[in-house]
Amino acid sequence: MTKAIRFSETGGPDVLTLEDIPQPEPGPGQIRVSNRAIGLNYIEIYFRSGVYPVPSLPSGLGTEGAGVVDAIGADVTDFQVGDRVAYAQAPLGSYAEQHVLPAEKAIGIPDDVDFETAAATMLKGLTVQYLLRQTYPVKAGETILFHAAAGGVGLIACQWAKALGVKLIGTVSGPEKAKLAMDHGAWATINYKEENIVERVRELTNGDMVPVVYDSVGKDTWETSLDCLQKRGLMVSFGNTTGPVSGVNIGILNQKGSLFVTRPSLAGYADTRPRFEAMCGELFEMLSSGAIKADINQRFPLAEVAKAHEALASGQTTGSTVLLP
Repeated sequence: MTKAIRFSETGGPDVLTLEDIPQPEPGPGQIRVSNRAIGLNYIEIYFRSGVYPVPSLPSGLGTEGAGVVDAIGADVTDFQVGDRVAYAQAPLGSYAEQHVLPAEKAIGIPDDVDFETAAATMLKGLTVQYLLRQTYPVKAGETILFHAAAGGVGLIACQWAKALGVKLIGTVSGPEKAKLAMDHGAWATINYKEENIVERVRELTNGDMVPVVYDSVGKDTWETSLDCLQKRGLMVSFGNTTGPVSGVNIGILNQKGSLFVTRPSLAGYADTRPRFEAMCGELFEMLSSGAIKADINQRFPLAEVAKAHEALASGQTTGSTVLLP
């Protein structure tokens, strides 16, 4: 037997329970990972609450983790028992002592990257990689707007943007988070609870506005983000912590300056093994060089996952959070 977080109905954090389940066995093309650290991400709140459907109930939760391969299935040639690996796009169920996943979804961890760092940065770091390097390849000297700059994705984006010579303006909810973002490389911050985002962007850019906005907030910032863009600018809507953007009249893009909009996801970019490996390679290079550091500001035992979800949903967390089995 092994321990795993399960839920039989959708709802609040209290639906999550730690259970003893039969030890999962890898099938053809699969590996089993003995988790050493597990990543916590906002998307898991969507699955738990029912905003995003799960394949079936009862269900496991989580798609990200890092650990040691302890069993391999038939036809697996890239990994051996004892390998250190990390993953970010596994089937639901990483909130567990052991997790089975397709071998193609795992990547070997460099010796200088520890398990907690890997678990904390795989999903968030790969997200920043595709946002800044692929969705809109930022260039040195450019000024960009990034919402939720003190969150897990945001702090990595602050560091990565600075390393690329990009001036990142980050939105935050208070002075402590503003300092955190600045300490991690943000060029400027906007406290959206006290300042008008559009007016501050106009001031900071001398009226030029920005060529791209990265927005994980959703419906509450949709129009604000559009108003921060230059003509023919790109709105990158990659999350919806305040709810999905819906009921949009596409004509607003014309009215606000022939704007572009995209709704990307990691699955749409790391869609082949070569692309996934290349993205991981760039992320690990940034970590190994010290250009990016994992800010693991919260650690919770796996049994206290409900507390972790409560902290994440209420905005009490900064940087990354990991669960420890």
